[in-house]
Amino acid sequence: MGKIKDVIFDFGGVLVESNQQQAAERFKKLGLKDADKRLDKYHQTGIFGDVEEGKIDSDGFINELEKLTGRKLTFDMCAYAWQGYCSGVPQRNLDLLKKLRKEGYRLCLLSNNNPFFMSWARSKEFDGCGHSLDYYLDHIYLSYEMKMVKPDERIFKAVLSEEGISADEAMFIDDGERNIKSAAAIGIHTILVKEGENWQSELCKQLDEFKNKQ
Repeated sequence: MGKIKDVIFDFGGVLVESNQQQAAERFKKLGLKDADKRLDKYHQTGIFGDVEEGKIDSDGFINELEKLTGRKLTFDMCAYAWQGYCSGVPQRNLDLLKKLRKEGYRLCLLSNNNPFFMSWARSKEFDGCGHSLDYYLDHIYLSYEMKMVKPDERIFKAVLSEEGISADEAMFIDDGERNIKSAAAIGIHTILVKEGENWQSELCKQLDEFKNKQ
């Protein structure tokens, strides 16, 4: 059994609290009447999926959304709507990231995401203390930059290759069951986050178990 070197986190629903309904309401205010049908908690489709997979850039997304809403839109308007997916950044999660780094783990993010959401996450506004998401992590892997989305096994293999580790040296935490199954299929250790559960304790417990088996 390999030593865990990398802990790889999902973003929405793991590091930050996710709120699909809030995002849908914000898109409705932009004029997207069927936002509830178009937005998904785990895997986007249509223009929402295209921007997360990097098939279209932010300008392309804005142009397509303008066609759907029949009004002129700006980057900031779309960013505000996308950022509705986040309803909070729990301090306990940020504290855990700092703790794990002190213990020698390399920390990464692997997220199906887009330029609108990340314009906030990678700004000094992220944690309310002047730090961006980058401050807490060693590397950030984003679907729209990699041109791949979870649960495609290729995105997990690409992360392992970039990190220079084997699958059994990685722990992946995600709230999407399909993503977890895909990562586990290639040998990555996984934790499926269920709403309301204390995944922080489970992660620390599993990491301690791996240490004790060395």
